[in-house]
Amino acid sequence: MKKDKESKKDNAASAAVKVDPVPVAGPVEIRIGKEERSFDINDPVLPDWIDKKALTSGHYPYDDKLPQKEYEKTIEQLQIELVKLQAWLQAVGKRVLVLFEGRDAAGKGGTIAAVRQYLNPRTARDVALTKPTETERGQWYFQRYVEHFPTSGEFVTFDRSWYNRAGVEPVMGFCTPEQHRQFLDETPNFEKMIVNEGIHFFKFWLDISQEMQLKRFHDRRHSLLKSWKFSPMDIAGISKWDDYTRALNLMVEKTHTQHAPWIVVQANDKRRGRIAVIRHILRALPYEGRDLDVVGRPDGKIIAEGMKFLKD
Repeated sequence: MKKDKESKKDNAASAAVKVDPVPVAGPVEIRIGKEERSFDINDPVLPDWIDKKALTSGHYPYDDKLPQKEYEKTIEQLQIELVKLQAWLQAVGKRVLVLFEGRDAAGKGGTIAAVRQYLNPRTARDVALTKPTETERGQWYFQRYVEHFPTSGEFVTFDRSWYNRAGVEPVMGFCTPEQHRQFLDETPNFEKMIVNEGIHFFKFWLDISQEMQLKRFHDRRHSLLKSWKFSPMDIAGISKWDDYTRALNLMVEKTHTQHAPWIVVQANDKRRGRIAVIRHILRALPYEGRDLDVVGRPDGKIIAEGMKFLKD
């Protein structure tokens, strides 16, 4: 119900005050599948070819969003289990590190918020680093991330991570081809060290379709409450979908390992995606008082390891 109230508030605010768009040169010519489309992010009217097909696009297996009441009931039960998990971590001194990666507008922030909503913030931290400083650019690439790793009893999430070097950096030209290649070569060994250290390590890739990404960009662009989420980098990336796809496939090919597998979640429906992520974490950790009947079984239609849902 809270989500519905926020949506109504957002819509009312947008209707009451005109949202001034960030300057964009004009419509962007993009390819959706085999079709060429023209998309103008500044036009307040979302095209029908996006609006009516966004949820089911990209072979998403559900025709409708998970009903709000069912979502609220399920997420609350899972969040109770997360509270149990945190108490166990503190009691036995275990550590959890969770990376959230994904397409722009895939719902990483909202998923992290759902995970952390009722956790004690003193031992549940979220790390969302800005671009590296001059000092950090002169360090070992992984160094600034390692500084934020969990200590005994902590649950740490990363809203984007060292995998910037596998996605946005090579696609947008922020690293050299040699730096990209070196990263892909070194990362499996780096992550092996994390696991050998005894840290419970998770890597989630939240995947959405191209149409859903455009819809969410458009929603942000014309919302007074969410416009801060929309950036020039999003504009620049709209026409680079295929480049990001190639970088993603190479990243998974090179860094999906038995000790640190990629867990891919189809996230066109944010509600189902959040539930899938939390269930996976809860099923993987043997915390005291775990109720597997409450946790439930994974939805194999939208969550899997490796390349199952990733396509060219």
